[in-house]
Amino acid sequence: MKKTSTQPLHLRILNDVQNNILSGKWQPGFNIPFETEMAAQYNCSRMTVNKALTQLTKSGLLERRRKSGTFVKRPQSLSAALEITTIQSEVEKLNRRYSYRLMSDQLRAIETIDQIYLDIADGKNIRDINCLHFADEQPFCFEQRLINIDAVPDINNVKFNDEAPGAWLLKKVPWSRANHQIFAVAATDSVAQNLNINNGDPCLVIERTTQNNAEKITWAKLSYSGAMHNLQATFTP
Repeated sequence: MKKTSTQPLHLRILNDVQNNILSGKWQPGFNIPFETEMAAQYNCSRMTVNKALTQLTKSGLLERRRKSGTFVKRPQSLSAALEITTIQSEVEKLNRRYSYRLMSDQLRAIETIDQIYLDIADGKNIRDINCLHFADEQPFCFEQRLINIDAVPDINNVKFNDEAPGAWLLKKVPWSRANHQIFAVAATDSVAQNLNINNGDPCLVIERTTQNNAEKITWAKLSYSGAMHNLQATFTP
């Protein structure tokens, strides 16, 4: 198979396998192709395939049975991925101590790229916030968030020095629809620096747009170090 992107090959294999699972093409119990077959398909070493499948096994999407092969397992974490919860609750469910730091917070004019996420007209202002969430004083999640202030007028008077914007929005603003995209990427310089990992290390990224009826409220990009998933879902509360 000809390589068509700069994404590390094991991440492309990982994403392809996850797409097959989460789209329903590969159902729970399906015996996936052998590593040797996948290595031939992607024109790579068996070790590269093994790296991707090992990560998927750790994340709960696959299970390996001795002498039988590798099978699709119903991921126990899938329902959590579909929920809108606070990052604080994620940390506390792991029995770790949560803390939070506001990195930047600015009111600025919307730019062309922002309109992809919030669908707001030119000339409008948005709230642009970056913050970092910690578990036991270790970086856990880097949050980048844009907020449509026309949809949330009360937010103009809110300071997020002590409370994360996502937690505040969840308590104060009703929502009727959300769209998730969950995927594996290599950490950029900015993300790596904030998460205290190496540039290019694998990250789990959740991009979420939340809206109330037809009005988009907020877009968030949540970057985590560690397990990788790829999921797209639209749902209601």
